[in-house]
Amino acid sequence: MSSSGATPPPFLRTLAPLLRSLERRLREWLDARRRYPVSLVARAEVEGLAEDLKRKADGLDIERPVLVVMLMGGTGVGKSTLMNALAGAPVAQASYTRPTTRDPVVYFHQSVNPDRLDPALRLCRLSRHDRESLRDKVIVDTPDLDSNDTANRDRLLELLPVADVVLYVGSQEKYHDQLGWEIFKEQRRRRAFAFVLNKWDRCLDAGAAGLRPDEDLLRDLKSEGFENPRLFRTAAQRWVDTPDAVPENLPPGEQFPALRDWIELGLTRLEIDAVKARGVGQLLEQVEQALEAVRPPDITAPARKVEAGWERELAAEAEAQSEVLVGTLEPFQNEVEQHFSQRGHQRFRGLMAGYLRVTTKLRYVGSSLRDRVPFVGKLRGPKSESATDWDLAGFVRSCSRTASERVLAQRMAALTSRLLVETSTSGFPLAVINDRTTGTLKLDWEDRVTRSVVEALTEVEAEVVKPTGLRRVVRDVVGVLGNFVPEAVLISSIALLLWRFFVEGLTPEFFHVLLPVYVTLGTLIALHVLVLFALPIRWAAIRGEFARRLQRKLTDEFERTYLPIPRDAAAAVAAEQMQVEELRGGTREVAEWLSERDQAAHIGELYGR
Repeated sequence: MSSSGATPPPFLRTLAPLLRSLERRLREWLDARRRYPVSLVARAEVEGLAEDLKRKADGLDIERPVLVVMLMGGTGVGKSTLMNALAGAPVAQASYTRPTTRDPVVYFHQSVNPDRLDPALRLCRLSRHDRESLRDKVIVDTPDLDSNDTANRDRLLELLPVADVVLYVGSQEKYHDQLGWEIFKEQRRRRAFAFVLNKWDRCLDAGAAGLRPDEDLLRDLKSEGFENPRLFRTAAQRWVDTPDAVPENLPPGEQFPALRDWIELGLTRLEIDAVKARGVGQLLEQVEQALEAVRPPDITAPARKVEAGWERELAAEAEAQSEVLVGTLEPFQNEVEQHFSQRGHQRFRGLMAGYLRVTTKLRYVGSSLRDRVPFVGKLRGPKSESATDWDLAGFVRSCSRTASERVLAQRMAALTSRLLVETSTSGFPLAVINDRTTGTLKLDWEDRVTRSVVEALTEVEAEVVKPTGLRRVVRDVVGVLGNFVPEAVLISSIALLLWRFFVEGLTPEFFHVLLPVYVTLGTLIALHVLVLFALPIRWAAIRGEFARRLQRKLTDEFERTYLPIPRDAAAAVAAEQMQVEELRGGTREVAEWLSERDQAAHIGELYGR
C-alpha cells in the first residue's frame, strides 16, 4: 500500500472535465425538445445521474480528493455511538433510552476547507478534528432511515449520492429490515459498502433460524453477490465509555479496532483513488444503462406500414369527398352545360356563331346562375340574366364553400381520427405524430379543396374547349365547316335565284325569296347536329371526367399534407436515437479510458457482483 501522503494519480483529476462534459451533454439532451416521449421516471433517473456526474466531477477536481464514509442504519442501531467511538469524542448526539432524531454530522480534518465539501454536506452540522490518520476522510453520521419523521429519511436520501463508502450499521434487531435493505440494493450499484453489526454483545446467540445475526447477514450478502464482504462486529458503546483504554470483558470476536484501523490505515491514498475511480466506473455504467432505456426504437418499418395504410385511407376519403363536391354541382348542371357550350362555341364566327348563340339561349332559357347559387352575386357584382357573364371559378368556390360548411369540416375531423386509429394498429408510437396530425385540422381546407375543384373543372373545360388527338381534328373540321359553309350556302342560293330571275326569266314568288333562308337554316341545323354528335357537351360526360380529375387532385393534396408526417416522425426519432447513441458512445469511451487506468487496490470486497 502507498502512504496516505502520496501524490494522487493525475488521471483522477483528468476525469473531472470528462465527467463535466458528459453532464453537460446529458443536460442538453434533457432540455432539448424531442419527438419520441421519455417517461417521467426515466427522465428523473437521467437527471439524477447528471447531478451525480456533477458531484463526482466537483469531488475529483481538487488536489487531494477526500473519501466520504457515510454511516447508514435504522433507529436504535447505534450509529451515533459508533460515530463517537470512531471520533474518540462525543461529536454526534446519542441516546441510551430512545431513538434520536437529529441533523447529520460531518466529521472532517481541519485542513479541509468546508467549501471543498459537497453542498449537501455543508448544510449539515460540521465537526472539525486534527487527527492526521483521518486527513483524507470525511465521516458522516446520517439520520435514521426508518425514522417516523419522513423529513429525516428524505435527508438521508439526499446525502447518499455524496457517499463513496457506506457503512451499513445494524444491530441484533435491525440488520436486515426491509426499508434499509431496499435502499442498500438501490445504492450498491454505485457505492462501496462495508457492514457493521453493532451491539455485538447481544448477537452471540443463534436466532430462530439457528444462525447468529452475523451468519444470517453474511448469507444474505452472498445472495446479493458479495462473496467476501467486509463485516465488522462491534460493541461501540463500550469504546465510548472508555475512550482512553481498551474496554474490559469485550465479547468474543469484537472488531471495533479492526474497523477503526481499516478506516484510518487501510483506506490509503491508493484505496481512496481506487474507490473514487470504481465509483465513477459504476456511475458511468449506470448512465449507459439509463441511456439504453431511453433510446428511441427504430420506427422506420412501422412508418412505412403506416404510410401504406394512410394511402388507402386518403384515397378512399378523396373519392368520397369528390363525390360530395361533384354532388354540389348537380343542381346546376344546365348552367355548367351552358357555360361549356358557350365556351366551345367561341371558335365559330358569322352565321354559325349567331345561330348557336340564339339556340343556346333558347335551350337554357330560365337558367340564372346568380339567382340560384349562394354568394355568386357578391363575387361578380350586379345581377346578369345570362350565363355568359358568370365566373366559373367563383361559381365553384361558392359551391365548395357550401359543401365545406355542411360536411367537409366534419369529414376532415373524421379522417384525422381514422388515420390515428390506423397508426395505433400498425405498431407505430402514436405520441410522435399525434400533435402534427391533429394540427392539420387548423389548415384552411376550404381553400385547398376549392382550389382543387377549380383546377379540376378548369382542366375539364380546357379539354372540352381545346381537345387533343382525334377530337381536335374533328373540332377543327367542324369549325371550318361551321365558319364557311353557312355563308357559302347563303351566297350560293342567292346567286342561283338571281341567275334564274334575270337570266332564265323565272317569275319571282314569295317562296323563292325565302328559299335562301330555308337552305341556310337547314345547313346551320345540319351543322349543329354534327356539332352535337361529334363534340357532345353533356353533364354526364363532364361529371365523370370532372370527378376523376378532382379525386386525383384531392388525393395528391391529402398525400402532400399527411404522408410526410410518419416519414418525418421516423426521421426525427432516428436522429434522436443517434443522439442517444452518441451519448452512450461518449460514456462508454470515458468508462473504457477509466478502466485502463483503474487501480483496483484492495477494495474488491466492497462491491458485489
